[in-house]
Amino acid sequence: MEKFFPAPVANFADLLLDAVCMVDAAGRFVFASAACERIFGYTPEEMQGRVMIDMVAPEDRARTLAAARDIMAGEPNRHFENRYLRKDGTLVHILWSARWSEQHQLRVAVARDITAAKQAEATRAALYAISEAAHATDDLPQLFQHIHQVIGGLLPAACLAVALDDECGGQLRFAYHADQQGPLPQSLLARLMGEEVRRQARPLLLAPATLASLPEPLRAAAGLAPVSWLGVPLTSSQGPIGVLMLQGPREHAYTDAERDLLLFVSTQVATAIQRKRMHAQLRFMAQHDELTRLPNRRLFHDRLETAFARAQRQQNRLSLLFIDLDKFKRVNDEYGHDSGDLLLKEVAWRLQACVRESDTVARIGGDEFVVILENVGSSEHALVVRDKIHQALAEPVPLAERGSLRIEASIGVAHYPEHGADTQQLLRHADNAMYASKTPAPLPA
Repeated sequence: MEKFFPAPVANFADLLLDAVCMVDAAGRFVFASAACERIFGYTPEEMQGRVMIDMVAPEDRARTLAAARDIMAGEPNRHFENRYLRKDGTLVHILWSARWSEQHQLRVAVARDITAAKQAEATRAALYAISEAAHATDDLPQLFQHIHQVIGGLLPAACLAVALDDECGGQLRFAYHADQQGPLPQSLLARLMGEEVRRQARPLLLAPATLASLPEPLRAAAGLAPVSWLGVPLTSSQGPIGVLMLQGPREHAYTDAERDLLLFVSTQVATAIQRKRMHAQLRFMAQHDELTRLPNRRLFHDRLETAFARAQRQQNRLSLLFIDLDKFKRVNDEYGHDSGDLLLKEVAWRLQACVRESDTVARIGGDEFVVILENVGSSEHALVVRDKIHQALAEPVPLAERGSLRIEASIGVAHYPEHGADTQQLLRHADNAMYASKTPAPLPA
């Protein structure tokens, strides 16, 4: 049968959705089909004569050259993936099928754009990684660091910021604001950007082309720092919880596609934040007294064991104060349980005001409190704290319409190493000392 081609074969190549390329032994394109313009951004005429490796992403050049040498040595490659730099500077993922023509001294290859598939794969992996991080990280700061790494693998992110609504829902509080080197001070631009995203309740692109539509304070702040920002609301199943923002590299302008991608990922971020908050709340409830918000008996014993081990290791002193409110039952009986609860909360606040932030104040029973004083210079320090507590508790406690109440406390003190070689001995000594110092009942002021 006579073969008949109604047009040159090259014309048929231009009908293909995949690109057909030919590269000579020197590594220059000598032919590129019409699909190259859609995939690489260059017309076939612009590609002819260009050095192939110059178009490859720098990170992929070494293995691309190695694959090219193998192909030229007679080993066809049906599934080689690498990334090219498009004419506009964006990356495109390519799946190549190539072989060497010894007769023509050309590498003949077909290129398929798999960028969308790679992006979908990366997005799925990012969503899974963010979900896993909600379980694997210890707290919100660690979660935000992990989210920063994950999103940085999807989008250009010189800086990432997370601002969350405070408990009253009135103000945005920056829970995370950092670049790859570490935390950054909060900027006016980031704050205004976050407030505008929350106000509009939709994604916001901040770039020179979008400034005209933004409020004047945000335009002015953006003019002082001409960089690209992208912000999206964080919305959980319970409603809005904050804002997620990215600052791009100075030369990068975020696109609508990147906006949509960040918005898609933000749902998983919000879910992870809510899950971590819930875990933290449950952990707090398990370790703290519901009324006073102080560490409970379980957390107290954990901190005492840790402080004792640290004092032994570092050969430091440690003091323990055992505090019992005298005749507290009379307060409940004569003034009511509401007044008793108010008194306990006031005592907790006053005890915390008498010690350092590094010390521990715990409520271990109905009217029993304990204080751990770490790294004290001498036993006199604990006695000074004891006297401060007596003075603080001596002040009348207002009881709304029921006047006020004076409360006194019995305080026992124990010191390491004088009063015990382990925590149990310290606790017994402090408890005995407390019972030895019992004082009269509370009296109306």
